[in-house]
Amino acid sequence: MLKSSKTSLPEVLLVEPVAFPDSRGFFIELFHDAKYREIGIDCGFVQDNMSFSLRGVTRGLHHQFPSTQAKLISVVQGEIFDVAVDIRVGSPTFGQWCSEILSAENHRQLFIPAGFAHGFCTLSTSALVTYKCSSLYDPKSDASIAFDDPEIGVEWPKLDLILSDKDRAARKLSDIPRSELPQYSG
Repeated sequence: MLKSSKTSLPEVLLVEPVAFPDSRGFFIELFHDAKYREIGIDCGFVQDNMSFSLRGVTRGLHHQFPSTQAKLISVVQGEIFDVAVDIRVGSPTFGQWCSEILSAENHRQLFIPAGFAHGFCTLSTSALVTYKCSSLYDPKSDASIAFDDPEIGVEWPKLDLILSDKDRAARKLSDIPRSELPQYSG
């Protein structure tokens, strides 16, 4: 039985697939469309991505606009601090964030709906992170928000964080015109 629970941002779901261990290791079903639809994840994933990151690598906070993406995040190897931020203009939780620890050991996944920004920090020596996306990557829609935006206030792990130049240069949420952010539809 696939379990899911709401986070502090109700639309962001923590998913706990069932692992079937035996003397050889374990088996886990990472995605099954009908089972995920039963728990409210029905967004027609069309692309799978994977990233490899070393300890302290921090990616995000990324989103796409106007071509938005929902994501289902999983960790195949290692452990990450995973973050979602509501950036939907008009949402009652606009600018709020939640986080979960995802790892190869706990098998947890985080479902991040369209209209949210996403980022993570690698806690282990390295991590392989996979994520399903509900729309194709669109370079013209690629956007970032400052990972350290004080108005959002993500409490990142106390590590030497390693960021890309793009992520270091990202704007604060308050500096982004509201016309360049997704709208909350209630």
